[in-house]
Amino acid sequence: MVYVSLPTFVGRPRGGFPTNIAGGERFSPGRGAGSAVFRRRRVIPRRYDYAAMSRNPTSSSPFQVHLRGIVELLSRNIYSSADVFVRELLQNGCDAIAARAEREGHAGRIRITPASAGGAFVVEDDGIGLTAEDVGDFLSIVGRSSKRDILDMPRSDRLGQFGIGLLSCFMVSDDIVVRSRALGGATAVEWVGHADGTYTVTELPDEVAAAMPVGTRVELTPRPDSAHLVTPERVLALASRYGRYLPTAVTVELPGGAESINRDPVFLEPSPSRSSLEFGREVLGAEPFEAIPVWVPATQTRGTAYVLPFAPSPGAKQSNRVYLGGMLLSERVEALLPEWAFFVRVVADTKGLRPTASREALIDDDALEHTRSELGAALRRWVIGLGSAQPHRLAAFLAVHHLSLRALLLHDDELARFLVPWLPVDTSAGPSTYGELARRGTIRYTETVDEFRQLAGIARADAPIVNAGYVYDTEIMRMLPDIIPGAVVELTTVADEIDALDMPPLSERAAARALQSRADAALSDLDCMTSVRSFAPDTVPALYVADPQVLRRLRREQASESGGLWANVMGRIGESDPEVDGSASTLALNWRNRLIRTLASVTDDAVVARTIRILYVQSLLAGHRPLSAADRTALTDAMTDIVHLSVGIDAPTLPSIEG
Repeated sequence: MVYVSLPTFVGRPRGGFPTNIAGGERFSPGRGAGSAVFRRRRVIPRRYDYAAMSRNPTSSSPFQVHLRGIVELLSRNIYSSADVFVRELLQNGCDAIAARAEREGHAGRIRITPASAGGAFVVEDDGIGLTAEDVGDFLSIVGRSSKRDILDMPRSDRLGQFGIGLLSCFMVSDDIVVRSRALGGATAVEWVGHADGTYTVTELPDEVAAAMPVGTRVELTPRPDSAHLVTPERVLALASRYGRYLPTAVTVELPGGAESINRDPVFLEPSPSRSSLEFGREVLGAEPFEAIPVWVPATQTRGTAYVLPFAPSPGAKQSNRVYLGGMLLSERVEALLPEWAFFVRVVADTKGLRPTASREALIDDDALEHTRSELGAALRRWVIGLGSAQPHRLAAFLAVHHLSLRALLLHDDELARFLVPWLPVDTSAGPSTYGELARRGTIRYTETVDEFRQLAGIARADAPIVNAGYVYDTEIMRMLPDIIPGAVVELTTVADEIDALDMPPLSERAAARALQSRADAALSDLDCMTSVRSFAPDTVPALYVADPQVLRRLRREQASESGGLWANVMGRIGESDPEVDGSASTLALNWRNRLIRTLASVTDDAVVARTIRILYVQSLLAGHRPLSAADRTALTDAMTDIVHLSVGIDAPTLPSIEG
């Protein structure tokens, strides 16, 4: 038996260099005939000669590794949880079996035995196995690449890359026992690694080796705080999650017998099938709108893009599932698709994309950029093909996902020319599409939702106003003439629409001006002017209109009423924007309305004033404007006075609540 001890730090002066290193027995594998021979080399404690180092700048010393610190780094900063030890052991087994298949076409298997009460957790494979020299090369050296590099196997088909996977087992157990017999008759070896940074290597007796099959067995004795990770139920769940689509057979030994975790990767089918759609239902939690096969030959990335049957929330991140050679990388890969592709979730397997050190994300390099571009192009082709072959399906798709597609259209002229005519849009006459509006003539639009709400009630049915206040709608409206030949667009503002309203008939303008004067007096304390106009429909008695400056002032006043930090911020904004303070809103009185014409003939100024103030508040609510404190007071006072007027000015005073 040969013992090997990794050096550890003993002391460190203030200058930062270690003063000495604990001595110990170090062994390095030698090469001999028939079997590995280990030479013993004494590590002598030494002090660093700083003067000599300054005279000889080329002198160097090796870094020292504190294994417990490395394990702590893995558990806290690299791996998302201790569960990954199952994945790392599966990857090691798969690599070993693939290496043996390269030699003799062997179809191997991996067997996992969960820990029973007080027992060990075991993973066994019948792969190529390890020699004593292999053990020294990469089991005992942190950071050494995988067996595939040592065996000169293709890098595009590898799973393990970073030489730190085995250390994840220290998150579960303080000791790792590896027994292995290599293909080709080499002596079987046992390697035991300890969490204190030491390990032992033993060449097993011939009679023991003869009873061992070719392959590797890893045994872990879980710590009490990790026992829950190696129970049969947990192990089966973890093995299934990470390795169900591996090309290597994997079984878990359960009390009722061995259970295979392998499943067919239906998401790799070249065309959608019932099983593929059922898998998509599991992924999305709902029936997919469509299943789109995707394939990127350059990075050997294949899978299925499932179209969401619902619109994702605006803040939702992309959540795609990626496998590396059948091994789960992550279920929440964000960088696989372009940012605009919010309407799909991809499940794919890749052999050409590079994982990060934790193997839980992808490195954003040129290969990933190419894959992202190709997947985006595939989705774009699907959308265009849908409109050509199934326009009704395209309309249903756009009804759900038009918001996310609007971002794409701003940067893709070809797709914009095809899709924009089909996009739904909100108008004063109800839902429509850009194509329908373009066929009807000039398209009038507002740039804000507030302006649209104010004007929707008075827009003519034959000339509806488009609400372009939602995300990307204004940009699309401006580019519409370049997308739809012959389309004409016209920006509409509140001031333009009010100026365009008809004046009362000439014979009635004197009465209209008198009513406007009395209405101005009634609203003088509310910073609102009045204007008497004639507009349709005549069932609307009044319309509250305000330009963007007025709306900014109203929002600032509402914030000031709430107090706190936001009130101070809005106050400072108001100080730097004097035009807002000097602006006023307008209450347009409809001369065609019976109530307004009746008010013009009322001689009692109190009745007129109270009615005008009620119409003012009613118009605010109809325009979806929140009421300020002054507005609410005006409404309450006006309603109280009207009640008094309805029963007579000299009516007795109503009793108070206390009475």
